[in-house]
This record gives sequence, C-alpha cells and structure tokens, in this order.
Amino acid sequence: MKKIDFYHFENDCCPVEEYLDALTDKQVEKVFFVLELIETMPIVPTKFFKKLKGTNGIWEVRVRLANNIFRLLGFIDGNDLVILNHAFTKKSQKTPRKEIGIAEQRKKDYFFNKRSL
Repeated sequence: MKKIDFYHFENDCCPVEEYLDALTDKQVEKVFFVLELIETMPIVPTKFFKKLKGTNGIWEVRVRLANNIFRLLGFIDGNDLVILNHAFTKKSQKTPRKEIGIAEQRKKDYFFNKRSL
C-alpha cells in the first residue's frame, strides 16, 4: 500500500495544492479519485501511474477528464511513499522536458533537505 504526500517548500508553500486550487471541483474530484487508486491498488495500471523514461526517477500520475489531461509529477521515497512535487495541464503528446526538470530539481531539494534534518 502506497502513501501519497505533497512536496512543500521551506516556506510551507505547496505547488501541487496551488495547482489543484486552480481546477474545478469536478477536476479535483477526478484527481483525488486517481490518487486513491494509486494508494490502494497493489498493482496500479500505467494508465494512471508510470515511471517516466529518461528521467532521474520521476513518476507521473495521469489524470484525464473529458478533453483535459492533468499530470502530477513526483518520485518515490523508500518503498511506499510517493512525493508529488509538480503538476500541470498537459497540452502536447510528450511530457515537456521543462516540466520534468522542475520535478527533478524539487526531488534533489527534498533529499538534500531531508539529509539536513
């Protein structure tokens, strides 16, 4: 069983929460439905959660509602903790390198700050 947590900056700002605040109630409901699937299913279909090739361990939560495609990016800490650290609305076939770069940088910051504790 996985546990999902959102990344917070040192000032306690949360980029994923800020992104979700900009979505409609129906869109947020669908995102949380998918997050619950990821937390509870022993094997999650790649339709909802998959590791991005060519990245530094970045995983992608995949949400589709009508013509909208939402992506939440993050990484795995340990065996079962998923840290989601970036979110965006996907408008192209491939996940933009810029979006992956943001997730990779926040992953580095997370582990650096974790070691500093």
